Amino acid sequence: MALKCLVFDCDGVILDSVPVKTRAFARLAEPYGEEARDRFVMYHTVHGGVSRYKKFEWFFREILDREITPAESEEWGRRFAEYALDEVRRCELIPGIARVLEHWQGKLPLYVCSGAPHEELNFILKERGLDSCFTGIYGSPPSKAKLLAMIVDKACVLPDEVLMVGDASTDRNAAEEVGTLFYGTGPDLRGGDFPWGPDLTGLDAWIAEHVE
Repeated sequence: MALKCLVFDCDGVILDSVPVKTRAFARLAEPYGEEARDRFVMYHTVHGGVSRYKKFEWFFREILDREITPAESEEWGRRFAEYALDEVRRCELIPGIARVLEHWQGKLPLYVCSGAPHEELNFILKERGLDSCFTGIYGSPPSKAKLLAMIVDKACVLPDEVLMVGDASTDRNAAEEVGTLFYGTGPDLRGGDFPWGPDLTGLDAWIAEHVE
């Protein structure tokens, strides 16, 4: 089946922003001690692509032994954005992604499917001058699988005509659940049963081989 639609995660796929956000999670947990900080960073790393608000819930439940309140969730979200957003605005693009966007914009519908908050995601990509590359940009709170299924529906294509590009197991799981193709990048996905690259310098050629 020929590719008719491309979908990209943002952090670690478009923007080299994963280290920035890891530092922000560590900074939030720092007041609770080194062990709490390290456990939170590990949880964040293993659950890449999951909404930060779900990660806040985990920290309060598993580390602090209580449920987070709505006010605390809002405050942690505000502080996280304060810690991370300036750096995310300035961070580099993942090698290879600029070529992919330049080549396929206007030829195939391009979408973003991210675990980042929807409004923040759109703001950042607009700030970076990247929003015009995409047919649609979608972030949380819906799960990544729900967002991906929505994109397939909006694009009026079959799932196996769609390529999801991601750097985390959450991305891979969403592609499997919805039935799309998957291209992985980054160290966490190396060795899987799907095409993979350490960055995205090989993605443009791979797409070209799979488009009619």
